[in-house]
Amino acid sequence: MDVAIVGAGLTGLWTAYYLKRARPDLHIVVIEREFAGFGASGRNGGWLSAELAGSRERYAAVHGRDGVVQLLAAMRDAVDKVIAVTAHEGIEADIVKDGMLLVARSEAQRARLRHEVEHERSWGAGSSDIHELTAAELGRRINVPSAVSAAFTPHCARVQPAKLVRGLARVVEAQGTVIYESTEATAVSPHRVTTTRGTVTAKHIVQCLEGFTAGLRGQRRAWLPMNSSMIVTEPLPDTVMDQVGWHGSEVLGDSAHAYLYAQRTADGRIALGGRGNPYRFASRTDDHGRTQAATVESLTATLHALFPATVGLRIEHAWCGVLAVPRDWCTTVNYDRGTGIGLAGGYVGSGLTTTNLAGRTLADLVLDEDSALTRLPWVNRRMRRWEPEPLRWIGVQAMYALYRAADHREENSHLGATSRWARLANAISGR
Repeated sequence: MDVAIVGAGLTGLWTAYYLKRARPDLHIVVIEREFAGFGASGRNGGWLSAELAGSRERYAAVHGRDGVVQLLAAMRDAVDKVIAVTAHEGIEADIVKDGMLLVARSEAQRARLRHEVEHERSWGAGSSDIHELTAAELGRRINVPSAVSAAFTPHCARVQPAKLVRGLARVVEAQGTVIYESTEATAVSPHRVTTTRGTVTAKHIVQCLEGFTAGLRGQRRAWLPMNSSMIVTEPLPDTVMDQVGWHGSEVLGDSAHAYLYAQRTADGRIALGGRGNPYRFASRTDDHGRTQAATVESLTATLHALFPATVGLRIEHAWCGVLAVPRDWCTTVNYDRGTGIGLAGGYVGSGLTTTNLAGRTLADLVLDEDSALTRLPWVNRRMRRWEPEPLRWIGVQAMYALYRAADHREENSHLGATSRWARLANAISGR
């Protein structure tokens, strides 16, 4: 065996895709506990965005400012790379590149949003990459009555994630890669993957489990599995759509600490997500996407606060998924030539585009290519482990309780700066 990939999400599938494009003769297998796209790759909010997880300063600390600027440019390019592959391979995934809108619904949020725009500019973004909008300018795109300002970036597309990952799986299989579904990997070691159905040996092992990494032997504290949840409305009637005014395909987020993400789907629904029960003790993951009633109620309240016209609409679907959070909140793409083990993940919920760039980078690392991708500052970063239980459970629960308290204070006062509760939460999180 040449390459064994653990995990049939987007990271693993993109890695297989690009390895086969470069070397069609490679013998590649993908090992998947459930089915291709079962995890966050098929359950996310559908933001094909150029967002990079983590602190730019942390990436720059080792590789310098120029390397981070190159990584940011590579992320923007990756949005178009995904769109191009779907067109070339005939993957229909409802992709429309209409950009991203981030709204501020309080003065504190407005201040943070303005700082975010300035921060992006300090890292090389131009006015065409991100700019502020007034509430009136936002209203001409989407009517959010409580908004006081917004920001817009064109570097984002709406996508139906399940269609994307299932379509990519079909393409990868057509290239000759074998995907072994219903096969759980229990341990990864040099040139070997132990599974519930036998052992796979290969020259290269590529671990692409993201939020499910804690299920491997000895890796419970590597990345923290964070849960995120979504609801989807019934198709919006014309009377509601006229009030909402969301006639384009922009994705929508906000500047709250317990942030939200939303899209208008191709069939005219609103899909909205956010944190529900963020972390389960001892790094346990969700129960096949089942979502707590309290989380559905909370997300529905958020939907109604954003769009009062949606009150009375049915919530027809709800689910949750698990994503990976590194201790320093920064993404990593690693490969050890001595052990033959590579890995990528820690996307902190911004993985839909990042998986493509990470997959291309892993392919170059496995093939021993010295390329611009293998020199990006997220390659071969040292990863710090999370604290043992119960410390990480206490920390995460405290962090999100403080963020919710900060949002409540900011939204119900004239506070013009970030609440001190949020600053304390940031200190606990280590962001």
